[in-house]
Amino acid sequence: MHRRIDIYDSTLRDGAQGEGISFSVLDKINIVKALDEIGVAFIEAGNPGSNPKDLEFFEEVKHLELKNAKLVAFGATRRRDIRPEEDANLQSLLIADTEHVAIFGKSWDFHVTEIINTTLEENLRMIQDTIRYMQEKGKKVVFDAEHFYDGYKNNREYALATVRAAAEMDVHSVVLCDTNGGTTPMEIYSITREVCEQLDVPVGIHCHDDSGTAVANSLLAVEAGAQQVQGTFVGFGERCGNANLAIIIGGLQLKKKFQCIPEENMELLTPTARLIAEIANIRLQDGMAFVGKNAFAHKGGMHIDGVNKASHSFEHIPPEAVGNERRFLMSEVSGRSTILKKINKIAPEIQKDSPETIAIINRLKELEHEGYQFEGAESTFELVIRKHLGKYKPFFELENFKIMNEKPAAGDQFSAYAMVKVRVEDAVKMTAAEGDGPVNALDKALREALEGFYPILSKVALTDYKVRVLDTKEATAAKVRVLITSSDGERSWTTVGVSTDIIEASLTALVDSIEIKLIRDIEEKMKYYL
Repeated sequence: MHRRIDIYDSTLRDGAQGEGISFSVLDKINIVKALDEIGVAFIEAGNPGSNPKDLEFFEEVKHLELKNAKLVAFGATRRRDIRPEEDANLQSLLIADTEHVAIFGKSWDFHVTEIINTTLEENLRMIQDTIRYMQEKGKKVVFDAEHFYDGYKNNREYALATVRAAAEMDVHSVVLCDTNGGTTPMEIYSITREVCEQLDVPVGIHCHDDSGTAVANSLLAVEAGAQQVQGTFVGFGERCGNANLAIIIGGLQLKKKFQCIPEENMELLTPTARLIAEIANIRLQDGMAFVGKNAFAHKGGMHIDGVNKASHSFEHIPPEAVGNERRFLMSEVSGRSTILKKINKIAPEIQKDSPETIAIINRLKELEHEGYQFEGAESTFELVIRKHLGKYKPFFELENFKIMNEKPAAGDQFSAYAMVKVRVEDAVKMTAAEGDGPVNALDKALREALEGFYPILSKVALTDYKVRVLDTKEATAAKVRVLITSSDGERSWTTVGVSTDIIEASLTALVDSIEIKLIRDIEEKMKYYL
């Protein structure tokens, strides 16, 4: 490994400024645990001077025993023309009681004179007075030079004067912030290199993604000499987000051999990214490098053949190196060998050139021509295989159903009602349910009708529902494709339905989802007894 790079995570502070992100105190505690477990060096946990929730968090987090990370409280330099001990924000930082504090100050002369309305000289005093005060209170100070790159391009000498003022105070590190996210990679490299050559303290980098280059900027800053990288773990944050630390860790540690986290923890990269996304109640982008669902997904037959023969021919790293997994997507371009693997899970005796394999491939192409898509719904394709091979027996028959929609009165929760009649062998049951829309009502009614016959279904819940309109030129007569993701709390699976009727498409996917659960439950019981 080359030199160590300190990973400084700001998910709980900068990330919380992203649209739709709202962490409870418990959420923040759980994210701290995950970040500490993977081994980041610093966790910027909030601005205690900005809201009571952050103060409550800092009180609660004192009870945690962290193994790897240092907590950091974040705040601004003292206000103009007052003493540090008179500044309420700085007093809140002391109440947070963290060993490290991050102090941000202005490095762009425009911001000094036009935004906070003070003099350039007073701004330098604000920086040094605040750092001195915090150090006298026993704190290790990280100085964030806000708007540094814009300031450098507008007034190089003054921007450098601000970071020199902090470095003279022997701070823990000076962090150069591309606050507007508009600096290009080569600008980042050359400016960062100059600063690293001039300062005797460690230099860090803090990038925003407004130009789509936050990761590239961060990587080049490290090449230029930066020893600390700030960002959020999966990239969310204000406006277009922050530098994505999961990608940066993968790039620096696996590609450039810098040590960002303990080597044995690299396999936690994907699980940690997915956990943080889940806590934040956002969907991790499927195409996110290293940790996304599709980071190691292959669809084209020639690509899949190449990966099977030599994985590095189409994968830049082994997926297990970052705790991810390889996926072969089902489609008409997947290739016969990929489809055969799916068939062999059900019928190991089937061969590549057997009539059954060819017939299933042809059926796959027919269904995709009709609008089906199996690359995200392998469970439905499993049922196609079972039905074609005679290894399928329906668990129930939906004899009829009825849905009623109405505009709910003020305060009413439900807008739809569904009645279903199902038959299981010789027994018939009819149920009704209310729902927030027709599909939700139908889902509830169907599960309620079947739980008496199959109690295991009480653990199953619909977790995602997507609709795509096909052939939009047909307007309201167009086909729709519905994908439904279900979960039993331990695993999830996705099924698909296609029809010109959205209810029929949804029902097809719902029925497939239930049958997949029942099939797998029976197979697991058979394996147990065998």
